[in-house]
Amino acid sequence: MDKLDDAQACLPRIWAGHAEFYPDKPAVVCGERRLDWRAFNTGLNRIANSLIRDGIGRGDKVAVVMTNSIEMFLIMFGIGKAGACLVPISALLTAEQVAGLIDDSDARMLFVADSTRHLVEPVLSRIRKVEADKRIAVGFAGAGWLGYDDWLDAKATSEPAIDYRMDDAFNIIYSSGTTGVPKGIVQTHKARLHWSYSNALEMRFDRNSIALATTSLYSNGTWFMLLPPLLVGATIVIMEQFSPQSLLELIARERVSHTFMVPTQFITILEHPDFDDYDLTSLVTMVSAGSPLRQDTREEILARMGTGLYELYGFSEGFATIIRPEEISPGEVAPREIDPREIDPRKITERTGSVGTPVLGFEIRILDEDGKVLPRGEAGEIAGYGKGLMKEYYKRPEETAALIWRDELGRTFLRSGDIGRLDEDGFLYILDRKKDMIVSGGFNVFPKDVEAVVGGHEDVSDVAVIGVPDPKWGEVPLALIVAAPGAAPDPEAIRRWANERLAKPQRLSKIEIRDGLPRNALGKVLKRELRAPYWSDGSRQ
Repeated sequence: MDKLDDAQACLPRIWAGHAEFYPDKPAVVCGERRLDWRAFNTGLNRIANSLIRDGIGRGDKVAVVMTNSIEMFLIMFGIGKAGACLVPISALLTAEQVAGLIDDSDARMLFVADSTRHLVEPVLSRIRKVEADKRIAVGFAGAGWLGYDDWLDAKATSEPAIDYRMDDAFNIIYSSGTTGVPKGIVQTHKARLHWSYSNALEMRFDRNSIALATTSLYSNGTWFMLLPPLLVGATIVIMEQFSPQSLLELIARERVSHTFMVPTQFITILEHPDFDDYDLTSLVTMVSAGSPLRQDTREEILARMGTGLYELYGFSEGFATIIRPEEISPGEVAPREIDPREIDPRKITERTGSVGTPVLGFEIRILDEDGKVLPRGEAGEIAGYGKGLMKEYYKRPEETAALIWRDELGRTFLRSGDIGRLDEDGFLYILDRKKDMIVSGGFNVFPKDVEAVVGGHEDVSDVAVIGVPDPKWGEVPLALIVAAPGAAPDPEAIRRWANERLAKPQRLSKIEIRDGLPRNALGKVLKRELRAPYWSDGSRQ
């Protein structure tokens, strides 16, 4: 007897549905260019069919080394429509690192933009798994490259005949390397579908939403403003390059409703001298992630940008928590579409600094050093479980296995490497990265706590606290600060001011002024780089 299929709502077919039923609705805006859903889906199909023509399909990896543009956006998701696996590579890396990741991913095809060719051309001889006729130049011409327009089949606009499988790899995104060598994180169609609908529901996306992507398209966090709006058929506005002025102009002109930014972006926007001249009333959802918001920055966002602030904690391997506007906004001011009766001012005060509860579809545990579950209130390593978890680290079975913790049902949770605690209501508080924790005289010092104090000084715009060697205490906290605009900070005066507000083990040994702090594409401070000069023997790494 014939039976019904186990039908799956895969992302590429959902996108095709938007193009069929809402063809004239805007899909993507970047610079002066605009594509409606018909043109967007046609562009995806041309790329997908051209890949299939060249023998690229299920299981094949395709690397993309580009910067934000409509072409990059189409290529990224055209790869997914072909059933192949996207490998987006950071443009912040060195040429040697880029070559290493392309080789590690086993990519068979490579797309490179004019803005990033300097990262690839010097190391082409090292990229041996990509054949010469599968190196595609986007926006430039040169020996050893096939031009994008020549490669693309202009007539191949039909839907690709692909049977998408939910366990197939959708992408490999390399970890930021904030604490070590980047690892290839494999995410399936199933995981990316969960990412799409869970975040669309949590962040209140609908078909009328206008999402602004402010960070690099190759970064996992940017996908908060890509996959959920693509799922619901909304509009995406892509910034080619971030600047506070451009962002303020885009929000006002395009009537942006949703955006994702890292804390440093929020800080630079709020410091812009013309901030108050722009109409930001269209903003419904502002998502902050990458690193914790300082309390003073959070309060200024709520006061000046609107109350629709979501703070998200997560790691690219797949787990996330979120704290919602009704859980962090001032009790007397209700966010748009929030019933004021839902807001409990007492809980808001108690939850200062929390990153919320698990995103829809996830669970959380706090583990001690022996892997036992700790009760609420006690600090330990954060572990998460859910449908959106990665499949594996690519070609690293031992490192994948090292992350796994099994609960009483045998389910595989992933260890985060971060230290946190749950309050009595199950709200998560991040204390710090396990590898960044400072052990001074036998006491655990969490840099985040010290940064919160130092960052409250009026002369400080940004701060990172690291442990440096000390003959007596083993290691002691050192603060590296970036001056606030127009300020001329006195490091010793700030150190004394901060130490008056810190517990004895937290007190700073010294403060140094820096022009800026090294960060990855999502704004996470690269503390490994900051520590290196002080630990020349490598013992702290």
